[in-house]
Amino acid sequence: MLSSLSTEDLIPTDHPIRRIRVVVDAVLADLDDSFEKMYSTSGRPSVPPEMLLKATVLMAMYSMRSERAFCERLNYDMLFKWFLDLPIDAPSFDASTLSKNRQRLLDQNIAGEFFAAVVRQAKLRRYMSSEHFSVDGTLLEAWASHKSFKPKDDPTPPPADGPTGRNSDVDFKGQKRSNDTHASTTDPQARLYRKSNNTAARLCYLGHLLIEHRHGLIIDADLTAATGRAERECAIEMLRRLPGRGRGRTVAGDKGYDTKDFVADVRAAGFTPHVAQNTSNRRSAIDARTTRHPGYEVSQRKRKRVEEPFGWVKTVGAGRKLRYIGQDRNRAWFKMTTAVYNLIRITAIDTRTA
Repeated sequence: MLSSLSTEDLIPTDHPIRRIRVVVDAVLADLDDSFEKMYSTSGRPSVPPEMLLKATVLMAMYSMRSERAFCERLNYDMLFKWFLDLPIDAPSFDASTLSKNRQRLLDQNIAGEFFAAVVRQAKLRRYMSSEHFSVDGTLLEAWASHKSFKPKDDPTPPPADGPTGRNSDVDFKGQKRSNDTHASTTDPQARLYRKSNNTAARLCYLGHLLIEHRHGLIIDADLTAATGRAERECAIEMLRRLPGRGRGRTVAGDKGYDTKDFVADVRAAGFTPHVAQNTSNRRSAIDARTTRHPGYEVSQRKRKRVEEPFGWVKTVGAGRKLRYIGQDRNRAWFKMTTAVYNLIRITAIDTRTA
């Protein structure tokens, strides 16, 4: 039976994903030169990198944690096929295609370039403030369990009569375990960390965001090892990567950023620190010379918007527990997922201002 029906006919004209695809196509067109360097002009044809990135965008928007599950759904979901410019009868590509090309995308830093291109689209629309910002970090649980956290210098195998099986019983009571003496055999780069005294320690990484205050869009994102100073150190690095210098630029943060060194580094980078005062049994590094200005109160109110992208990444983006092993792969995932958050926000602002 012959049919003239196409995926274009099946997607409603007012579907929000149509506006998202317009922005995604503009971003991918901006990366043409980078894509040319990734593939040879000879050899067997491969899945275009544009299609792989579009697949990653769909996985983030539709909370899909597995490439295999995505490829299975691509066989029957007409919206997915339309987004990837595939005809109705086109078969899905194999899940191993995404796995085999991930290292190629990492080598060319395509995730970072894709994120930067999305930010440029927001700047072209004048949606981003160039003066007022907020920073924050969050824990992202690694794809590793406490049972994989074993001594680094203990090559002896477990006793024959000890716990066996895929989910064996292990008792850590009374054992001293730290990142200096132990490491995960599943993800050696993950670190045991807890953010406060009243929470359990977990094997995790730290995700960091720098947002602007006009529309709450993400200007920079990074993922680092979980250490006590990582949030402040990464925040300074992201501020230094911002283009331009000028008076009146502010950066807000929570009480964790209220340290003498961080405040001094922020001022040296050309920003006025508007971090929340931490006066619990100590003196705050922020005094009345800063807090007396009305802008400080505005920054404290605006900085809470950084929780919105973190919440989206962990729920819709399926990032409450990371799916990859290693810091580089998880950083690429984090940048792509935060870029998708920006894409959704940009199209929402486009609709509101049209």
